[in-house]
Amino acid sequence: MVNPPESSPCSLLVNGQQHDLFLSGEASLMHVLRNDLALNSPKYGCGLGQCGACTVLIDGVAARACVVPAQEVQGRAITTLEGLGSRTQLHPVQQAFVDEQAAQCGYCLSGMILMTVSLLAHTPEPSEIEIRNALAGNFCRCGTHVEILSAVKRAALLMQKAKEHAHGTP
Repeated sequence: MVNPPESSPCSLLVNGQQHDLFLSGEASLMHVLRNDLALNSPKYGCGLGQCGACTVLIDGVAARACVVPAQEVQGRAITTLEGLGSRTQLHPVQQAFVDEQAAQCGYCLSGMILMTVSLLAHTPEPSEIEIRNALAGNFCRCGTHVEILSAVKRAALLMQKAKEHAHGTP
């Protein structure tokens, strides 16, 4: 590990894996995830935390990685889209977005999926208004809003079924 000038050690837990880095105090979590850890799901959109393209989960709660200093999230669990499921076993939210064809260009997709995971963790059966409010800060320029709403509703059902199956409820 090389120690660049004006940097300090930073230990991040990303997708269940510990990463020890040397970072400047100004390094945003998004830049560290993309540039240092080669995780491409958080996208640079506005750089102001307003568009949702850089959304990640920090301790299960959606956060805008572009405005979060990486040094401030040491010791917290960070999850990106790469940490949700696998190619062979998609997370139920990922599966719902595939099933509903809720993507066009895909730029907003990671943020939409992670925001949905956060929403469903706290509100397992959201109303359409709750879904719209939760996703209001995630911008989609391609116009797949109807499909995204359908995907969130499907994800809620898939997660409920998975929960029932895990508890042995038919």
